[in-house]
Amino acid sequence: MLPAVEYLETAGLVPDPAAIGQPLKQIRIIDATRRLIRAPETLFDSAEFDLPAFGWNLPNVKLAESFEAARAGLTNLATIETTLDDLEIGADGFTLRLANGAVLMADLVVGADGKKSRVRESAGFRARENGFTQAALVCDLGLERPIGGASIEFHYENGPFTLVPAGGNRANLVWIDERDTLKAAQERGKDGLAALFREKSQRLLGAVELLTPAHVFLLSTLSVDTAGKDGVMLVGEAAHAFPPIGAQGLNLGLRDVADLSAALANGGSPQAISADYARRRAGDLARTGTVVDALFRSLLSDFLPVQATRAGALWALKLLPPLRKSAFDVGIGMR
Repeated sequence: MLPAVEYLETAGLVPDPAAIGQPLKQIRIIDATRRLIRAPETLFDSAEFDLPAFGWNLPNVKLAESFEAARAGLTNLATIETTLDDLEIGADGFTLRLANGAVLMADLVVGADGKKSRVRESAGFRARENGFTQAALVCDLGLERPIGGASIEFHYENGPFTLVPAGGNRANLVWIDERDTLKAAQERGKDGLAALFREKSQRLLGAVELLTPAHVFLLSTLSVDTAGKDGVMLVGEAAHAFPPIGAQGLNLGLRDVADLSAALANGGSPQAISADYARRRAGDLARTGTVVDALFRSLLSDFLPVQATRAGALWALKLLPPLRKSAFDVGIGMR
């Protein structure tokens, strides 16, 4: 989304997003459930906010290549390809024992080591994790008709079926549903999946072709009480994780890095830097985590009043431009 892309450009990590990605100019939400109370189709258009795009769909491979090119130009950065065995906290700093036998001393530690973060565990951060019965199926698709610059979310009873433009007639699919449903879908094979995807997309884009294998990932949420303390800071999924709703995971992680950079530039003792980072991240982590969790659970809920509230909220977004602007600001991570 736009704030994260602006940071990537400013930091020199992605000099030109147009060179490696596709612009997201519209976000279209379609209620495909068969419930008694259904939400209206809702369209967010970047032109309404005087923006060329809400953000960019940047392929993982090309994004990693761009990051690597930036890393290669940093003469003061040493890279050691190994894993962390143990992190000890002492009066004089941190001792890191690596799997290759090396021992390093550090004044500051940044844990960017995922949901099962060894840094988070060793430094005594409290984490809360909750699993879901849903999982996510992801793959790349070829479409008979181009999707244009619109990300299309079909909301079904067990989760969204989302198509994101990937250039030309290509789209990235993220389908959230019950684990058993996705496993059964995988067993249909390539042709069976293509036919299923055509129906799930309501034949809106014509025939569908699988361009990559379909992979299934289990879903869970993770949060921490604070993202930094005592000279240790957590970024990315070491600090937060939730279902892939609205592309929030990567964007939140990039905002972590932006605030980490700002805290480091502000200076001070390791304890002061980690406290500064935690303060900068607190509001964004709480707000984004709450919104994503509420959106996901409201979509899954069988409780009629919750369904009515969700439908009413989407009607309000459709009819009230000021509310749509506020929702847009939250959705893309505007400060």
